[in-house]
Amino acid sequence: MTPSAPQSIEELGIPPFMVQDLVLRYLREHGTSSLTTLRRGLKLSYPVVNEIFQQLRQQQWLDVRGTVGNDYLFSLTGGAREYTAERSELCRYAGATPVPLNQYTEMVKSQRAFCLPTMESLHEAFADLVLSEELLDRLGPAVVSGKPVFIYGPSGNGKTSIIERLPRVFEDSVLIPYAIEVDTHVISVFDPLIHHPVEAGAEHGADERWVRCRRPCVMAAGELVYSMLNLRLDEHSGVYGAPLQLKANNGILLIDDFGRQAMSPRELLNRWILPLDRHVDYLSLQYGLTFPIPFELLLAFATNLDPSELADEAFLRRVPNKIYVSAVSDERFDEILRRTLSARGMPFDPEMAVYLRKICRERNPDGLRACYPGDICEILSAAARFHVEPVRIDRERLTLAADTYFTRSS
Repeated sequence: MTPSAPQSIEELGIPPFMVQDLVLRYLREHGTSSLTTLRRGLKLSYPVVNEIFQQLRQQQWLDVRGTVGNDYLFSLTGGAREYTAERSELCRYAGATPVPLNQYTEMVKSQRAFCLPTMESLHEAFADLVLSEELLDRLGPAVVSGKPVFIYGPSGNGKTSIIERLPRVFEDSVLIPYAIEVDTHVISVFDPLIHHPVEAGAEHGADERWVRCRRPCVMAAGELVYSMLNLRLDEHSGVYGAPLQLKANNGILLIDDFGRQAMSPRELLNRWILPLDRHVDYLSLQYGLTFPIPFELLLAFATNLDPSELADEAFLRRVPNKIYVSAVSDERFDEILRRTLSARGMPFDPEMAVYLRKICRERNPDGLRACYPGDICEILSAAARFHVEPVRIDRERLTLAADTYFTRSS
């Protein structure tokens, strides 16, 4: 349940001057406003907005221009604008009111993932993938444990796709704050690319500083650098951006193509070896203040490299779920091909499936990959568009597509 909306400035849990500065910046940015628009913009209750309004009015910092129904229309006075411009040199944030760090910590701990999936629910969660029963039988206990997961094996067999769908196993939702306050500084947390609000009716009297979302899934691959795991200060706005692990709290953090990042595997693993043990990470503000944040997430690694070559025994011991995703069987390969063709409105021919398997094995003796049917069909479709003809699947076209797709030794 979403916390009840604070009914006074003190109940917000952040310094009162921050609330006043936030209102002033909002009014400076938006010009004429009303109590209703101010309340909605800053995600505050009416009593809090009215309390601030009365304070600023008493200080003669507001120019009341009239009323609309029972609401006031107002803007900043000239003196208030000058004062706010000076204060904005320190921070320009004018969004939803932050929640204090202690409230955020309590919320994250109360929302620890707890899931007891059944084989049926796993089948439903991964219905758009063709996975073996053996693989699902290993994924289930990994989700139940909540411990880190290492998914490894040849490329092209769906390791990333598997982890991306893990949040589907969880049927609940979590609360994400727009921002949090630490030592009077603002850290922006809510990211619309990561945090997806659930469609539910507004909870009457709820604290709107929190957004109810599906459990997040944050992904980082080769672009991952050390700075992405620390707070990042925007010098222009004076607002800190949350690192990946903070945005992923109560969800999943996937490190894809592990071992191919700009930062070394050892550097990454050393960064998280203590948080994995203690469920607490430490961040630092620009001037040196260090503070703890919860580390409540499912950490998952996907790689086509040998885990033993990437991490030492001490770290691998902290990642108890090591799941190997092997080459696909003939039956799974054919089913993937059937689904791929069906999605394109094309019939499935068992003989062509046998032939495609044959030529794929000739060009890659290491085994069939789950990506082959989709990739080959894409080449066939592109060729058909080029020749302005319907897509046809026969031995000649499959051979040409395979010759395009696979590399040859010189």
